[in-house]
Amino acid sequence: MSVKTDASRQITEGVIWKQLLIFFFPIMLGSFFQQLYNTVDTVVVGQFVGKEALAAVGGSSAQIASLIVGFFTGLSSGASVIIAHFFGARDRRSASKAVHNAYVLAVAGGIVLTVLGVLLTPHMLSLMNTPEATMGDAVLYLRIYFGALTFTFIYNMGASILRAAGNSRTPLYYLIVCCLTNIVLDILLVAGLDMGVAGAAIATFISQALSAVLITIRLAIDRGPLRITWKRMRFTGSILVSQLKLGIPTAVESVLFAITNIAIQAALNTFGTDTAAAWSAFGKMDAVFWMVSTSFGIAITSFVGQNHGAGKRERVKKSTKICLLMDFAVSAVIVIVLVALRTPLFRMFTSDQNVIEIGSQMVLLITPWYIVYVFIEVLAGAMRGVGDVLVPMIITLVGICVLRIVWLVGAMEISPTIDAIIFSYPVTWILTAVAFIVYYWRKTFLENKKKMR
Repeated sequence: MSVKTDASRQITEGVIWKQLLIFFFPIMLGSFFQQLYNTVDTVVVGQFVGKEALAAVGGSSAQIASLIVGFFTGLSSGASVIIAHFFGARDRRSASKAVHNAYVLAVAGGIVLTVLGVLLTPHMLSLMNTPEATMGDAVLYLRIYFGALTFTFIYNMGASILRAAGNSRTPLYYLIVCCLTNIVLDILLVAGLDMGVAGAAIATFISQALSAVLITIRLAIDRGPLRITWKRMRFTGSILVSQLKLGIPTAVESVLFAITNIAIQAALNTFGTDTAAAWSAFGKMDAVFWMVSTSFGIAITSFVGQNHGAGKRERVKKSTKICLLMDFAVSAVIVIVLVALRTPLFRMFTSDQNVIEIGSQMVLLITPWYIVYVFIEVLAGAMRGVGDVLVPMIITLVGICVLRIVWLVGAMEISPTIDAIIFSYPVTWILTAVAFIVYYWRKTFLENKKKMR
């Protein structure tokens, strides 16, 4: 049951575009089913409970959940990069230590953040100007969601470990099983037993627990360096420091993204329940792009990580260029589909005409600019793969987070409209993409110049 050595060998030696696609598709499908967890929740409660429940599950609650999970996902990226480096260098002993380190980090982080999340839920929702009509349901949903946080962290870390070793299929299989479980439970608890928002949250809780159990069993029965055992569950100081050194900047970056999204959610909440519901539904459509682009980012990080560990610099550069072209092509298709089908897509979530009109305008304002974000996702992922995380974090901090908050404050003072608030996304994406292109080109140019000497 060990990860096949051919998987990592193909990453460092195979045809790049083929290996990227083979690696990318399971990650993308996994992201799709991961997103389906919350999307099914919002569709079911939107259709069977009402627009207030839709806003409660997909509005402020979704943004807070995204902040917490995003922080840990960023932190775990440091662990996956270190593991990928060890696999690329064929250092099985160090890879095993890194795996145990990562698993303990997931359990410890999950427990701490679960306690904090449950306690602080009402306060966080209040800070986001959550509409009073949705506050009760939002608190209930989010507290149950936080109860499953340790399971979520264990699955995400386990999936990162397998992908770092070249196995992106197994996490997909487990996620499909758990997603189908979530769908069945949603229909049973919300539509069948009329449990409302609580039913949707409980369905997610059980499904996340199942995913954690499956990924843990997979690692426990592995016959290679991925195998986890109870007696080896401990932190290894030097490896932990390396993982945190790479993971913390990415975690901070994820948190900053989430904080700006929370600020925008809070601003939009002031426009009432219809706007909050429209933004909630749009968030699920918008997630299609993030699902694909993030998958390319994860794929190139692991791909570059192993090739960097194997000392193959030219392959690192070539794979980054190919990944950019792939992401461009797929993103263009997503833009066309979302714009063309925006109205029927919103009707999947609600029959309220005002909500549909507000949401359709959101689609037109944001989606055409997805193309620009491709540079940010792929170039940042490639730089993470070689261990360069500090400068990308600073670029993201200034380009997206600081400028977006500045734009938001100005918009609320000068032109407090929904369109003005939302347009902060394309403006900051363009500026940040330019900064990433300049930094990546300069770094590559200097490396080539040094090599010629």
